[in-house]
Amino acid sequence: MARRERAASVRRAFSAPGFEPASSATAPSSATAPSSATAPSSVDARRRAAQQARAIADLPPVLDSLFDEVLESWLALQLPPSQATPEMLGRLGTLAYRYTSRVSLEADAVLLEVQGSVRLFGGLQALCAQLLERCRAAGLEPRWALAPTPLAALVLARAGRNIMVRARDRLMGELAPLPVESLAWSAETLARLDSLGVRTLGALLRLPRAGFAKRFGKEALLALDRLSGATAEPRRGFLPREHFHVRSEPTFELISQAAILQHVAPLLDQLEQFLRTRQCGVDLLKLRLAHRAGRFTRLDVRLAAADVSAERFVTVLSEQLARRVLSAAVIDCELRSGVLQPFIAHSDSLWRPAEHGGAIGRESPALIERLRARLGSEAVYGLCLVPQHRPEIAWRVAEPALDAPSPCTAEALYHVSTLRRPLWLLRQPAALPCAVSALHWIAGPERIETGWWDGQDVARDYYVVREPRGAELWVYRERLPPHTWWWHGVFG
Repeated sequence: MARRERAASVRRAFSAPGFEPASSATAPSSATAPSSATAPSSVDARRRAAQQARAIADLPPVLDSLFDEVLESWLALQLPPSQATPEMLGRLGTLAYRYTSRVSLEADAVLLEVQGSVRLFGGLQALCAQLLERCRAAGLEPRWALAPTPLAALVLARAGRNIMVRARDRLMGELAPLPVESLAWSAETLARLDSLGVRTLGALLRLPRAGFAKRFGKEALLALDRLSGATAEPRRGFLPREHFHVRSEPTFELISQAAILQHVAPLLDQLEQFLRTRQCGVDLLKLRLAHRAGRFTRLDVRLAAADVSAERFVTVLSEQLARRVLSAAVIDCELRSGVLQPFIAHSDSLWRPAEHGGAIGRESPALIERLRARLGSEAVYGLCLVPQHRPEIAWRVAEPALDAPSPCTAEALYHVSTLRRPLWLLRQPAALPCAVSALHWIAGPERIETGWWDGQDVARDYYVVREPRGAELWVYRERLPPHTWWWHGVFG
């Protein structure tokens, strides 16, 4: 849009009914405003139009910077033919996903829209430099280009320009000298264009539109419109994998724990990058070590809380390997992740875990994982309440509670908080250690009569008593004959 057309469009917009210029010298003040609501005369209308025109005369330089602002910036990363495999393209797309969620794949390149991420990475140049540095660290050497349209960025990258074009008025000048082969059209179409003497994009864009569409079809004409930005180009987004799975075969047989960890460490680094890209964590890793004769050793690394740190994975895995005796040398390693879970990083508390409330710190999950790795998963567990009145089934084994509350209802918490319960509960009720007459009665009875619906019904009267040696016991008497007395728990 030319500057004259922009100013005209702004003039039409600012001349809408109800517009008043912001200048205090031209706007009538409240002191001089007419007292009656009369319609403005034609002279007043012409005067206001002239004032608006004088005000708009200073606007075009400012509007030029607004209209020239790039709404989209597409970065194309084009791989050489030796690297343009589906695996490499997916790997490059996953790497690009760290910078923007608008990523799409081509047969030989990855396109990503980065305008929305510019401020997060300190500008376009810093973003591109950081992305290319990560590509080189991953062993990829893509040719790149940035342009306002995805097809233009792809064409510039295929031509090896390595250029940044942000303004649309510069785009045609950069595209004009490029060969038509950069469009990657069919060999038949390129041969027909060559027979017409059309060898550059500039010559191609100067062809009459009606004749070009008649000779080469509407799809080719649409591609030229998308190249210049005259028509929007919808693109299918790239979706990264939701599970991590990698397999690596060492160059020599692994016979020691240190050698296995050294070989698996790069795989865990890849897992960390995989998780950080998706802002997710995992609490389960599955490692399969293959031996000769079709034998395998499987290790399930279960964490106390979802995490993304490769260093933490290595620590827990080393503890697991220390407890295992491998039957033979390892010839292949396969690593899988569990279900991805949302991972939200938390800042440290001002107080230490043991101060002012004893909150659980970051060390607690690591301690639980190390104990499980050394003692076994079944040896380290937590307890949680169950909303049941029968004492023997009012609790169950659960995962150690870190930050999550106990899965117990408010009714059960109220029941436990208002009634005394022993710290130690016997696995099975036992006979009283002394005669009933020797007990000193402290509290009771508390009647528990429930469970008729599941066949484990109880009918008991519980008492808190003190035995002759001073220990406080929790005993009950059966309500049904023969009214036997039982000892069920001990208070601390």
